[in-house]
Amino acid sequence: MIKVTIERLSNRLIESFTVSGHANFAEHGSDIVCAGVSAVSIGTINAIIALTNITPHIEQGGKGGFLRFVVPKELSEETDEKVQLLLEGMLISLQTIENDYGQYINITIK
Repeated sequence: MIKVTIERLSNRLIESFTVSGHANFAEHGSDIVCAGVSAVSIGTINAIIALTNITPHIEQGGKGGFLRFVVPKELSEETDEKVQLLLEGMLISLQTIENDYGQYINITIK
């Protein structure tokens, strides 16, 4: 199962997200759940970097089974708004996957 953890600050802004595990929906290379989650999460990171020119903290590992993204501190208000909009869009996309494939992905918001 893929586990997604979204960590929010007390003001409800997303501080970080972690994606870990594998869906095991299908064989490696044919797993549409893993592919969807990977495309959404990595695409979001790429969009954040390209559209805001920030350098976020990113960790990867576990043969593709682990991704962690942390929003840098002390961003300008305009940049933070862009980052947050992209992260909220990512969350909605992941929740859509969870709605259809809930036995293969679980999202926790802290």
